[in-house]
Amino acid sequence: MKNILILVVLTLTLLFSCKEQQKTAVEKVDTPPTKLTIPEQIAAANGFANWKKVDKINFTFNVDRDSSHFERSWSWAAKSNDVIFTTREDTISYNRKAIDTVLVKTDAGFINDKFWLLAPYQLVWDKESYTYTHQTSVMAPMAQKDMQKLTIVYGSAGGYTPGDAYDFYFEDDMVIKEWAFRKGNQKEPNMVTSWEAYQDFNGLNIATMHKRPDGHFKLYFTGVTVD
Repeated sequence: MKNILILVVLTLTLLFSCKEQQKTAVEKVDTPPTKLTIPEQIAAANGFANWKKVDKINFTFNVDRDSSHFERSWSWAAKSNDVIFTTREDTISYNRKAIDTVLVKTDAGFINDKFWLLAPYQLVWDKESYTYTHQTSVMAPMAQKDMQKLTIVYGSAGGYTPGDAYDFYFEDDMVIKEWAFRKGNQKEPNMVTSWEAYQDFNGLNIATMHKRPDGHFKLYFTGVTVD
């Protein structure tokens, strides 16, 4: 009887051990990585993985058109969505979760300037708001050479500029070299500019200069800090 009891205990122990081994084996099975979409690949190439470490980003948006100069500065606490807007004449602080009619124009300026600064990341943040197409070989309008082209078209409702379209031109490194803006998804672009003077800000790869082909316009960023 004693021998039978010992045998039963050993059998149960072996069964429990096998089940635990099977459970462990199942737990260790790696889930196949999800293939990134083209917009996600562009964001990744520009350091999007490091965005989660960002608490605050400061930047000054500058536009030089012929002999005129325009600028405005922003401080954005990304996690809380607190924004400080500064010009030579005024300073306004607000939270993007509580925007009233008085702040709409200011916030539209912030969205515009942030889009120029962080468009590769907006491709991820806005992915539910647009549709896109991808072409592997298209003549880039400025460089006049073959590049890949990503076109995104925002929905006709919501946002400050519904229905607008953007054409991003890039090579195999997935870093944007130039883009075109088409208001309301019209056929001809309203503006085409370069993406250049990339700099690394705590792992964020940011283009700090955008120029038009005619040389009479440049949009650029100064005072960029990332904390």
